[in-house]
Amino acid sequence: MATDDREITAGALVVPEIVNFPAEVDLSNALELGTALTGAFGPGVAVVIADMTATEFCDSSGLRFLMMADDVATERGAELRVVPSQPVLRVIRLTGLGQLLRIYGAMSEALSDPPAQPRHQP
Repeated sequence: MATDDREITAGALVVPEIVNFPAEVDLSNALELGTALTGAFGPGVAVVIADMTATEFCDSSGLRFLMMADDVATERGAELRVVPSQPVLRVIRLTGLGQLLRIYGAMSEALSDPPAQPRHQP
């Protein structure tokens, strides 16, 4: 039996946390959603996906919590991925947040994309 000097290694399995957003995000529920979103960045979590595919309305309070969650992701060496509906994507683009957030066109893309290199190591 021949021995092989090559080492077999496997990359870490990345299972993202997914936070599902409701049809409307406004002042009445943004704090609760923001808390769930930032709380999803627990120990060992590399990716959190904000699933906004069912969200038809998102006001500035919802956008503010997306930005805060992105800051938490950066602090923890993780990443926030946002999968918006078309109405939400329009607001994200109009406000310029599309330049700051990782936006995906579909959940399948957000789930299959390998994690980026951490922006900051804690």
